[in-house]
Amino acid sequence: MPQAFDTVTEFFEHACRRLAVSMEICEIVRTPDREMRVEVPVRMDNGQLKVFIGYRVQHNGARGPYKGGIRYHQEADVDEVRTLSALMTWKTALVGVPFGGAKGGVQCDPTTMSKTELQRLTRGFTRAISHIIGVNRDIPAPDVGTNAQTMAWMMAAYAEEHGYNPGVVTGKPVELGGSLGREEATGFGVALMVGLASKDLSISLAGSTVAIQGFGNVGSYTAKYLHEHGCHIVGIADVKGGVYNAKGLEIPALLVYALQHSGSVAGFPGGEPLTNDELLALPCDWLIPAALGSVLRADNAAKVHARCVVEAANHPLEPDADLVLAAKGIPVLPDLLVNAGGVTVSYFEWVQNVQRFSWDLERVNNELTNYMQRAYRAVTNRARAERISHREAAYLVAVERVVSAVQLQGLP
Repeated sequence: MPQAFDTVTEFFEHACRRLAVSMEICEIVRTPDREMRVEVPVRMDNGQLKVFIGYRVQHNGARGPYKGGIRYHQEADVDEVRTLSALMTWKTALVGVPFGGAKGGVQCDPTTMSKTELQRLTRGFTRAISHIIGVNRDIPAPDVGTNAQTMAWMMAAYAEEHGYNPGVVTGKPVELGGSLGREEATGFGVALMVGLASKDLSISLAGSTVAIQGFGNVGSYTAKYLHEHGCHIVGIADVKGGVYNAKGLEIPALLVYALQHSGSVAGFPGGEPLTNDELLALPCDWLIPAALGSVLRADNAAKVHARCVVEAANHPLEPDADLVLAAKGIPVLPDLLVNAGGVTVSYFEWVQNVQRFSWDLERVNNELTNYMQRAYRAVTNRARAERISHREAAYLVAVERVVSAVQLQGLP
């Protein structure tokens, strides 16, 4: 099986060929600007000293400061972090915010660590990478396994050496300079994309059926907003299990249930038990992978019975799954577009921090809607004009913008 970075690179190189980008420019843009590996020793609560391995990969900064989340997960190795950093380069370019792409990760299982252990880990990791991040250099944010509290710890650790500057991270608590609407931004954007696609695909939004894999920050807010739009969320699954109701799950009650059961929907009394494999094969209008990557492959993609797949997670489809779904006539809205709401509102948060001026929630959501709608139209218009998939169109738009920035700044 090819490494994830190789797969993303294939999409990039395909776009370069269609755009007739020179080999020199292609090589510059393909190669990450910087990759850092750090060792983070942490004194655990039991007195044991444990060393964690962390990474920060800065893929491309031609369009602005590097931007990307910090992931705490057992599988956050250098290939995964490198892949996600490249995706951030294309995502920020596609949605039109003036950032480059980066990603960070620490190989750990945060679910087995106490709050004090996570704080020590975060402060140590921040100190280790502090000389390559900064408000005009590289701006981390939350990702899988991290949250607003993690960003508060990062901001505080960075301030110990460099002074107070809330713009060094985004996705932090509102009380510390975070933006209203940031926590729900990705889910808000996913729901917005479904709403726009429903018109183009002639699928009535109200009453349409939805299956969501993942019920973390992205999946839960996606379910909330689509439920409010009148969709029937028939299935939701997470790492611990799932739940199915053909008439639609009662999402407000499910949100409360998940809060009371460590964030999981498993065992919810308002439906029948459901596995992740069963969820991916549910007959529905919208299948939304909103968990980890590479969940749809050639084998299980053949079992998909959705009218449209909406990639709320990063890189949830393997290339062979794309081919299978295309043969079945199932359109795919790509991750570069669908989950860009988070980084867009991160940009708004950064702007507010730099200007020392806060926006109200209405302004945040209105601006987010404008950015996402422009990106959606750029992709769909390109796909229609060149008769290509939405993913190919998204890469063409994004790569074209990054290549232009590189060329304007001149070659070495």
